[in-house]
Amino acid sequence: MAPVFCLLLAFFMIASGNAQGPPSPGYSPSSRISSVTFNQGFRNLWGPQHQRVDQGSLTIWLDKTSGSGFKSLEPYQSGYFGAAMKLQPGYTAGVITSLYLSNNEDHPGNHDEIDIEFLGTTPDKPYTLQTNVYIRGTGDGNLIGREMKFHLWFDPTKDYHNYAILWTPSEIIFLVDDVPIRRYTRKSDATFPTRPMWVYGSVWDASSWATENGRYKADYSYQPFVGRYTNFKISGCTANSPASCRPPSASPSGSGSLSQQQVSAMNWVQRNYLVYDYCHDPKRDHTQTPEC
Repeated sequence: MAPVFCLLLAFFMIASGNAQGPPSPGYSPSSRISSVTFNQGFRNLWGPQHQRVDQGSLTIWLDKTSGSGFKSLEPYQSGYFGAAMKLQPGYTAGVITSLYLSNNEDHPGNHDEIDIEFLGTTPDKPYTLQTNVYIRGTGDGNLIGREMKFHLWFDPTKDYHNYAILWTPSEIIFLVDDVPIRRYTRKSDATFPTRPMWVYGSVWDASSWATENGRYKADYSYQPFVGRYTNFKISGCTANSPASCRPPSASPSGSGSLSQQQVSAMNWVQRNYLVYDYCHDPKRDHTQTPEC
């Protein structure tokens, strides 16, 4: 019976779409936004010796001497921020490859942040994509992260895939290849970032926590650890934009809220690939995360 059961299970997974990825969201927000080259939108922030720009694409790497990071030329108060990224295969435990928004340089100890972070891994396990939101210093001395972690329905080391954050005055949408994977809504001013932020990316050593809570560390016998970025997309309201400025919409209606087809695709991802949700963590003090 066991072999028959396995065959049936495999058939069910294929029939239900597990093998092909999520159902179509029916709309591609990125298609409405023009690409920019690295130098049109960003500059090096640290580790310039570990950064290479070629025809508008960016390669950054970490070795035992340094990692590297970059920063947008302007701060934004809302918008769509994305890039196509390709990750390093093999042993990458302890290493973070990221694309995120933050104002930590403007508000040290009291900052906001919206993260897409790839948590490095060991060769027998898939990458984890961690999404996170910090509000007003809760990522500093008093760590109140709002992590949702996902595995992916493809191998992110084989090819470039598009990852994006859409931040509007009412919600934050995290997207993978235009599929919404998480929606974080503004339920109160206290639980939503409202101050301008810059766009950042980096590759760095986070051995103390990145892989299975620090169980596996960065091993520099596998260096360099390379992050590749291309097809940068930035469209939004800068910190100096007029009050009438509106960020791009996540949905075809232009209203901002996701369509039912987009919600269905997001629900599929969360059913099949969500591996951690802070709201459902019994070890967390949920009085600190009232949005749950």
